Amino acid sequence: MGGLAHFIEREGVATTSLSLIREHTEVMRPPRALWVPFPLGRPFGAANEPEFQRKVLTAALDLLETANEPVIVDFPEEAPESVGPGVWACPLNLPPADEGSYTQRLLAEVARLHPWALETRRTRAGRTLIGASGGDPEDVETMATLLGAVADGHDPRELPSEVSGVEWTHHMPYLIRHVADDVRVLYQEAVAARPGVVPPDHAALSTWIFGETVFGEVLQEIGRAYVATGDPRLLRLRGWTIPEGFTEDDESFGPREPGVRGFEGAITSMRYLRGESS
Repeated sequence: MGGLAHFIEREGVATTSLSLIREHTEVMRPPRALWVPFPLGRPFGAANEPEFQRKVLTAALDLLETANEPVIVDFPEEAPESVGPGVWACPLNLPPADEGSYTQRLLAEVARLHPWALETRRTRAGRTLIGASGGDPEDVETMATLLGAVADGHDPRELPSEVSGVEWTHHMPYLIRHVADDVRVLYQEAVAARPGVVPPDHAALSTWIFGETVFGEVLQEIGRAYVATGDPRLLRLRGWTIPEGFTEDDESFGPREPGVRGFEGAITSMRYLRGESS
């Protein structure tokens, strides 16, 4: 949307927008943006809260009158608690797996969830959102092996030999982001297979993944591997795979480098992660 705003402004129409991921907005530098501290998919905060939603919309529209140059303004309020059927709990039985390497434990967990994910895919005429990494949607074990290898100590900047035969869409370390997204989809599809279960929202799903699954443990360990490299550019990957509030630091994307403007650091990181620079 930030890019589209630039094109619209060139035609003489003023624009304003909402930002859920501040780092992306800093890269795009739209004419006006209101950053909101809400979960992905909830740009106005919460469902069935018209007064609060109107407050967010008004704050975004107010930027049309006050902002004369590119600006990102922080919305100062948290969203009200969503009203729903109750506290969501995973309906699938995932017994604890405390022994073995991260790879072994993750593969065991994925094996338990895969049949349920396939059931969801069957009810959706074979459709799945797995595939951003370039891996075979039917071969989630290979994706889990890649993540497990990094968690077990493999350099996150290099492709593990165990998965080198796949025609991945991206290079390491950028590939990790898309593999993690694909595996997360597997977990979402597995949960959706149980009849009568209300699907969790983004926050509930993240709480489950990072509080009760081996997958969450693996992502946390990969995040530590990024930090251990000493390369701040890799922290952008951590921010994309571990939501705010689930890392050991204050910010998923890590602290900003002294003297580096946010969007400049983001552009440098993206070029490196895509393999465009060393």
